[in-house]
Amino acid sequence: MQTVTEGKGTTKMPKSIPVSEADIYSDETLLNPWPIYRAIRDAGPIVYLDKLQMFVVARFNEAREALGTASVFSSAHGVMMNQPMNESTKGMLLCSDGAEHQQMRRVLMKPLVPSALRDLKDTISIEAEALVDRLVTRGNFDAATDLAQYLPVAIVSHAVGLPEEGREKMLEWAIAGFNCAGPMNQRTINSFGTLKGSIDYALGECVRGKLKPGSWGEMLLDAADRGELPIEKAKTMMLDYMGPSLDTTILATSSAIWLFAQNPDQWDLVCQDPSLIPNAINEAIRIESPIQGFSRYALAEHTFNDAVVPASSRVIVLNGSANRDERKWDSPETFHVRRKNASEHVGFGYGEHVCAGMNLARLEITALLTSLAKRVRRFELGKTERLLNNTLRGFKNVEVTVH
Repeated sequence: MQTVTEGKGTTKMPKSIPVSEADIYSDETLLNPWPIYRAIRDAGPIVYLDKLQMFVVARFNEAREALGTASVFSSAHGVMMNQPMNESTKGMLLCSDGAEHQQMRRVLMKPLVPSALRDLKDTISIEAEALVDRLVTRGNFDAATDLAQYLPVAIVSHAVGLPEEGREKMLEWAIAGFNCAGPMNQRTINSFGTLKGSIDYALGECVRGKLKPGSWGEMLLDAADRGELPIEKAKTMMLDYMGPSLDTTILATSSAIWLFAQNPDQWDLVCQDPSLIPNAINEAIRIESPIQGFSRYALAEHTFNDAVVPASSRVIVLNGSANRDERKWDSPETFHVRRKNASEHVGFGYGEHVCAGMNLARLEITALLTSLAKRVRRFELGKTERLLNNTLRGFKNVEVTVH
């Protein structure tokens, strides 16, 4: 038996569990994770990462089981890969379980359910049409900045009702927050100061008189006034609108354009039949998952296919790997907009912590692709640069010429 220590308590690891020396947070792996992810999947349903002293689940069935079993795989002990962040984020929406999580989620989701988003749908479509018109007229643009950033920043900041001052830092704050979810590497350490700026902003600026009346942000404060939330939670929940609603949508959009540029036959299918767009979005998120993974804390011993995860251990759930699992997907590395089971991906998570902003993300990406399908027959790929982030996968730049 080997002793494994993580934050709280000590666990015993059976020798039967494969041990990997892989560093899934190295620059090289973050930029091209697929070979290491496949090796981990092939090693077994649960693997021990010696460098991190954590377990990892990389296969689809096991990942979905872990995400869907909050009674065993808890978020309340934090979902990050370092203890300082897990301690500081306790009780936030992402790092809570049970009744506490459900109450916060009920409040947060009120403007994000499909029925509530109907009021935004026309605005999003009009903005998307105007943006695409401008960009297509130019002939070339950066899909990661000019195209993908516009709607999330414009729509989210307006809907949340954020004060003008400081709003321009939202993207920087979101990137830093996802970096801080990783292990205590240099990227995490360098991002702590930036992340503190977002927390200071939420606590100091997101107050009555500075927030737009009737906004999502003010709705959180109204819930606190009614006793549905402590005021401190209401303020920090602003970050749940500001961060996850931005980067995941932006990265999914630019990855979709990158995929279509490399697979023009798939873009032809979408142009011929725009009803394929929702499935194409699922397929893009499956194959290039914007969030590669978070962790959970095992409250009790759990068995995956005869492999036992010890209680009191931290388990990384690799959504990005699960979405390319050969046991689940035929030709998983192929981008196919007609894939019948594309919607079964875990790119938005699964279970009670499924992404709160996914309906808004789908609306925004659908509006952009619908507008592009009317005007563009080909994306000619130019210079691209990958984002290097502990949690996020996507692009800093995707230059395209449109025909």
